[in-house]
Amino acid sequence: MAIEIEKRPTVGLSKVATSDTHGEDSPYFAGWKAYDENPFDEVYNPSGIIQMGLAENQVSFDLLEEYLEKHKEVAKCGSGISSFRENALFQDYHGLLSFRKAMASFMGQVRAGRATFDPDRVIITAGATAANELLTFILADPGDALLVPTPYYPGFDRDLRWRTGVNIIQVHCDSSNNFQVTPQALEEAYKEAESKNIKVRGLLITNPSNPLGSTVQRCVLEEILEFVTRKNIHLVSDEIYSGSAFCCSEFVSIAEILESRNYKDSERVHIVYSLSKDLGLPGFRVGTIYSYNDKVVTTARRMSSFTLISSQTQQLLASMLSDKKFTKNYIKTNRERLRRRYEMIIGGLRSAGIECLKGNAGLFCWMNLSPLLEKPTKECELAVWNTILHEVKLNISPGSSCHCSEPGWFRVCFANMSENTLQIALKRIHDFMETRKIIQKH
Repeated sequence: MAIEIEKRPTVGLSKVATSDTHGEDSPYFAGWKAYDENPFDEVYNPSGIIQMGLAENQVSFDLLEEYLEKHKEVAKCGSGISSFRENALFQDYHGLLSFRKAMASFMGQVRAGRATFDPDRVIITAGATAANELLTFILADPGDALLVPTPYYPGFDRDLRWRTGVNIIQVHCDSSNNFQVTPQALEEAYKEAESKNIKVRGLLITNPSNPLGSTVQRCVLEEILEFVTRKNIHLVSDEIYSGSAFCCSEFVSIAEILESRNYKDSERVHIVYSLSKDLGLPGFRVGTIYSYNDKVVTTARRMSSFTLISSQTQQLLASMLSDKKFTKNYIKTNRERLRRRYEMIIGGLRSAGIECLKGNAGLFCWMNLSPLLEKPTKECELAVWNTILHEVKLNISPGSSCHCSEPGWFRVCFANMSENTLQIALKRIHDFMETRKIIQKH
């Protein structure tokens, strides 16, 4: 005889848990789901979907493996009971001093010594996601807003808004000036917030840009700093791709601008960095906040107890990043390899008749498929994206998921796969474009 279970009202959840501000109903995440259900493998599933929506750096992973093979004591984080005890017991919110020193030094090295960083201002977080959310909690109250230039990383809709209750006001940029931020666009976004009676607490930029794959010009950074100073708001500069600029001179950090101004107005500036992209270690969950504001440093350190990194991870990376010979070679080689990959994908797309925004950084390119759209609308963009995902079997990110104001742009990642897989992906794109040409002729 079947057991009857008494039906009761559903147990409720919090408003935060049930809110749709997590942003995961975006095509950006839908593409990932499709890939997970049918992942490409050169041997076991050659007709599967190739993941070109993942901004992961695997081009220099062999250098990390080689280093750890030569320095096995680093991989073990020391040896014996004393080392285990040191890692296992309680750590304070500051994190290991050796790691903060190594991270500060590495951040300066990535910028070719044009900016210096104080280890006492380094706050450790479990990745850049945690760093951006933590800063949002500190800088803004629920209902306030951050200005964010478009197009932007789709995850910001989740990271900045979901649990904080903070709004994003978009700063609309377009292809007329290669999507660079302008003072006019900043003013328009600020006025939009005022018209809605929303208080703006800060501006968040990504430099180098995700999804554009390009760096922000020095003159634009100076205009941005002047804007936030005039409005008396904060500036968060997410610089997690700073070591992935193909040439170090092509990237200008906001830290360099502050040093050139003798740190005038620096108390409103905060830098986010991570080892997930430049060093290709997303699984280690290592992020940092570097703030020039003493109160933000103190508060962030208190709140970082929710996002600490294990002592073992800190110790391993402190040893690796302190090896200047290794880091110098890694930064140089990684940049050379990323440039080669970038040129490979740009050349392959161009031979298929596809143009891209000129890029100089990151793990992706910003591809223009607007000529394929029946109409310049988001719906037509998503129709092309759906075809590429399910028929061409490539997961790329549509511009609308990045809140791009112009339909037809797509982010395409190139550093998370082998060169052979990239060539297969380019062949699929080429065949797709040839088929479109035949259809258009008829």
